[in-house]
Amino acid sequence: MLKIQAVCLFIVTLLAGCSVFQSSEAPVACAPCPSCATCPPPAAVTPPAAVFSRNFQIASWSDLPGWTTDDAKAAWPAFLLSCKGMASRPHGPAWWRVCELARGVDVRSAHDVRRFFEQHLKPHAVTNGEGGANGMITGYYEPLLRGSRQKARGFEQPVRGVPDDLLTIDLSAVFPELKDRRVRGRLEGNKVVPYWSRAEIEARGERLPGKTLLYVDDAVELFFLQVQGSGRVQLADGGMARLNYADQNGHPYQSIGRLLVERGELKLEEASMQGIQSWARANPSRLPELLNANPSYVFFREVPNSQDGPVGALGVPLTPERSIAIDPRAVPLGAPVFLATTRPNSAQPLNRLVMAQDTGGAIKGAVRADFFWGFGKAAGEQAGRMKQSGRLWVLWPADSAPK
Repeated sequence: MLKIQAVCLFIVTLLAGCSVFQSSEAPVACAPCPSCATCPPPAAVTPPAAVFSRNFQIASWSDLPGWTTDDAKAAWPAFLLSCKGMASRPHGPAWWRVCELARGVDVRSAHDVRRFFEQHLKPHAVTNGEGGANGMITGYYEPLLRGSRQKARGFEQPVRGVPDDLLTIDLSAVFPELKDRRVRGRLEGNKVVPYWSRAEIEARGERLPGKTLLYVDDAVELFFLQVQGSGRVQLADGGMARLNYADQNGHPYQSIGRLLVERGELKLEEASMQGIQSWARANPSRLPELLNANPSYVFFREVPNSQDGPVGALGVPLTPERSIAIDPRAVPLGAPVFLATTRPNSAQPLNRLVMAQDTGGAIKGAVRADFFWGFGKAAGEQAGRMKQSGRLWVLWPADSAPK
């Protein structure tokens, strides 16, 4: 009963403006107040409703650069996975007929696949709140780390599972209009308080309740594993472990690359994953302080090893170079998207059909995407350098409209 009362108090506190918690989907703006007893009654809550229709403008297929030259059949397996993932989602019914018709397509022909999309879908240009059509496209990948199931010399960086005392509160259970808003916290006496920050988690060490899954050999590689959200670990005994995102401590993500630029320790063009890694190698004693500047901390779960890509937020495996992460409040999760951007650090076009199958803490806004490059070092080289301008078109069933 005490825990239930604390959670209820926490929700009231959040809505009244007294909380400093963060949502898994977006920061909660908070006004200071000395105690909830003295707060004015909470104002009406504005739900974080999807803004699909406002961010979409009907387009034509000729607007999509490279549409006729992209190998559309290379995206077909990812599209079928999206059909599977969207089936149970609120916008799933709009796709049932299209996905059923997809079973009859001759997938050996790029022409037939492209014609299927043109016959049954319409492109919608994605725009940001100011009406602009250009946004930032970054890259991510599935890294390979070295580790051990036991702590040993050379393997001392813990990969943590979800702590036993982490509370994840789904506000829609009490306030349906707050669908997809979740906050994290922990109990302190009879109060729910913010969960530990990265620095506090590191300081608590083994006192943090919960299972340590593995130990890896490199703190900065572990940090980037958390940024990527999934990865594989080559174990000292010869085995391979696979890790997927399980939860997060509720604190907002802060870019350490941006911090190094602000301090004058890296130039803007050097603030890539590779640039940060080089800085870390040259400044090992200062690395903990830098990493702790990002209060966000990701917890993992171990999953069976396979040759498929990591499972994204849609619940299906990601396809290298055909899956992207998006902000699901602006782009429907699972939808086909045509991406027009350039390859990392170049002007060479990268125009292709991809699927919106994942999300990310740093992926905020309508014209914003993270391009999944795949697994391993080569994919990491591409992902780490990618920070390009780009455009997005959502492809939606022709007999309905995204809303």
